Amino acid sequence: MTLILNFFAHIGGSVFAFLAATGRLASFAGRSVMHCFTPPFFPSQLLRQLIDIGYYSLPVVGMTTLFTGMVLALQSHTGFSRFNAEGAVAGVVVLSITRELAPVLAGLMVSGRVGAAIAAEIATMRVTEQIDALRTLSVNPFKYLIAPRVIAATLMLPILVFVGDIIGIFGGYLVGVYSLGFSPTNFLSQTWDMLEYMDVVSGLMKAGVFGFIVAIMGCYHGFNSARGAQGVGAATTNAVVSSSILILIFNYLLTQIFFS
Repeated sequence: MTLILNFFAHIGGSVFAFLAATGRLASFAGRSVMHCFTPPFFPSQLLRQLIDIGYYSLPVVGMTTLFTGMVLALQSHTGFSRFNAEGAVAGVVVLSITRELAPVLAGLMVSGRVGAAIAAEIATMRVTEQIDALRTLSVNPFKYLIAPRVIAATLMLPILVFVGDIIGIFGGYLVGVYSLGFSPTNFLSQTWDMLEYMDVVSGLMKAGVFGFIVAIMGCYHGFNSARGAQGVGAATTNAVVSSSILILIFNYLLTQIFFS
């Protein structure tokens, strides 16, 4: 009997701990959003984050979407050739890239590159008491550290995804024309005919949500990290893992909303 009670007590404690952590995260996210729209603002910090998150992430996102489009064209042709439906390759590439692959892969790549960097930087500032020093100087850490990163990630990830859409479709075009023998005119025509306005917009809206998630999780885990080098490492790992999981969860939820 005692073992059963201990088991349920452990389950209940885990549930309450999860709910408490969710509440802390929601409160942190709400405060972050509020400080994004209220002065004072720090344009220099925002510009720095726009460059770090957007410009320096472009090679990673570009390479990822390029080879994803190329592999997608090859695999689609292999599968559709069994049903004599090779002409659908262009449509599959453009829809898969714009709706799902470009936003999700860009979000995961930015999570690994930017989310980890945000968490490590803010956690190091926490450990070295630089955040306390900001408060001593009457500078709100949420406005100086968190708001610029949240704004920059939310704005720049849709731009990265839009560029990734173009590069990924171009990768499928290269394979389709120069490896699979499709006519360039027909491939482009089928791509344009299959593409709809909502396909691109839904991917860009997903990207904005994913960028917000990456920035919030990086800032949250960095801001609440434990002391010492081990705390910095744990904050970095938790930021990447949690943001990646949330990206996949919200990708399903947003897809259900847009296309159900």
